[in-house]
Amino acid sequence: MRIRRLDPILVDRIAAGEVIERPASAVKELVENALDAGATRVDVAIEAGGRRLIRVVDDGFGMNLEDVALAVERHATSKIPDGDLTAIATLGFRGEALPSIAAVADLAIDTRARGAEMGAHIRVEAGARRALRAGDWPKGTRVEARDLFAATPARLKFLKSERAETAAVADVVKRLSIAHPAVRFGFSADIGQSFDHPACGETKEGLARRLAQALGEAFAANAIVVDAERAGVRLTGLAGLPTFHRANAQMQFVYVNGRPVRDKLFAGAVRAAYLDFLSHDRHPALALFIDCDPRSVDVNVHPAKAEVRFADPGLVRGLVVGALKEALASALHRSADTPAREALALLARSRAAPPWRGGGAMRPLDWDPRRSPAAPAGFAEPAQAGFDQTGFDLGPPAADARPAAAPSAPADAEAPLGAARAQIHETYIVAQTRDGLVIVDQHAAHERLVYERLKAERAAQGVARQLLLVPRVVELDGARLDALLASLSELAELGLVLEPFGPGAVLAREVPAALGDAEVERLIEDVADLICEAGDARGLTQRLDAVLARAACHHSVRAGRRLGAQEMNALLREMERTPGAGQCNHGRPTYVELKLADIEKLFGRG
Repeated sequence: MRIRRLDPILVDRIAAGEVIERPASAVKELVENALDAGATRVDVAIEAGGRRLIRVVDDGFGMNLEDVALAVERHATSKIPDGDLTAIATLGFRGEALPSIAAVADLAIDTRARGAEMGAHIRVEAGARRALRAGDWPKGTRVEARDLFAATPARLKFLKSERAETAAVADVVKRLSIAHPAVRFGFSADIGQSFDHPACGETKEGLARRLAQALGEAFAANAIVVDAERAGVRLTGLAGLPTFHRANAQMQFVYVNGRPVRDKLFAGAVRAAYLDFLSHDRHPALALFIDCDPRSVDVNVHPAKAEVRFADPGLVRGLVVGALKEALASALHRSADTPAREALALLARSRAAPPWRGGGAMRPLDWDPRRSPAAPAGFAEPAQAGFDQTGFDLGPPAADARPAAAPSAPADAEAPLGAARAQIHETYIVAQTRDGLVIVDQHAAHERLVYERLKAERAAQGVARQLLLVPRVVELDGARLDALLASLSELAELGLVLEPFGPGAVLAREVPAALGDAEVERLIEDVADLICEAGDARGLTQRLDAVLARAACHHSVRAGRRLGAQEMNALLREMERTPGAGQCNHGRPTYVELKLADIEKLFGRG
């Protein structure tokens, strides 16, 4: 079979498959063009999930007749006038967006350059130019793409439902709006949610308002500030508290020089930073912004421009992990208010329920079971008395310990977690704060305190090692062996002492004592795999932390244990000083705070 040149339109359609994967891809390219054109307002409208219509209108610089004619040609762009791909300062630069959309849809552009006497209009249908003429568009640019993928019906088969495609488009617009808070963004669709985000300004306050617009007031109320810099790389943003988590990573927004990216480097760094606070199936919510020299990052990795490569990925990863850990540590005991709002909602629903149960006689609202003739003798609970136990070592309880009203120092009532007043069902501590009350899960709270204490002791005293009676020889392939040999000193600090043992093998002499009877060969293979993936020895650290977490769980105050007044207050004060005390080792909240104003509303007093 002879080799022949492909038809130019077919070439464009093949190339378009790399850039325009779905309607959301087309919207992303068009909105990025609008932002590069200096727009202060961008409006996006779609129909049928973007299949039938995509319309993007902006008030940017616009184009004249000559520019719009060239804009639909492949690899024609105004973004890199000097041709330097190492210092890209714009969102777009490849010159492929408009011709790619034109190759798979009916594309129409109306535009007018600022100060021009007339506008311009062009239409391209499935790669073939149909019209180019002067127009009367008043300002900026309007781009309409109709019947997307009509020229490539095979691609239509792989699109998701209209609702799913609409959600994907909305997510793209939202992500771009977060990176540009000074621009007004509007989005409308025939199905799904529409939104309008007014301009907020370029200040920190403006960014906070835009994040509240895009991610909700709940995120803004349950996030902590991240601000760090290292070797010319700046990291800013907001990170959600560990107890404000999600079932997936859709609420994770990462930007590099204003460009939204989805990169494994950041996903791994975020996972490592929250490792001590969340279970493996939960994900934090955050918005992080990295600003660096454009020459130190390559954005030309993929036509979709969603992946980046850094000249020093270890520096960036270390910055993200370190900054997030520092921010989380600074939050100390703070926990998300989501559980409290859910509790109040449950109480409100219970209050609205009928005051009787089905199958029984109606009970008057003022019915008191203690005055009922059927009440057994001694039904009324005796008044709570004082506690006999003191101290925070939580030794064996006194035989006659009973739940009690907890006397406390005046300073306790002013503390963030308040003064302990009672213990409920030997499981929950009720504390009174200045403007509400706090309910603490004593086991979950003490588990976190013990875990942090064990980690601090390990950091101060080092990892205890166990000498192997018979050193183990472990054979590994080249990549995993090289990874281990490059991390020998770091592994030794963590208790795993290895040395080269001829070609393709290492000799294990000592292992961390905390791992007990761990299978040495499997341990070394797992650590080698994790080093290959992450570039460091944090895999062994994770194994050691897991051992400490289990030890903390087994040696913490159990539910059902009666505590004394001083014990409860000591526990509260220790929580206030301990990083991460707002959640246990499994990511569950350790306490719920209810504000007095919200409680009064339940009783009609608000």
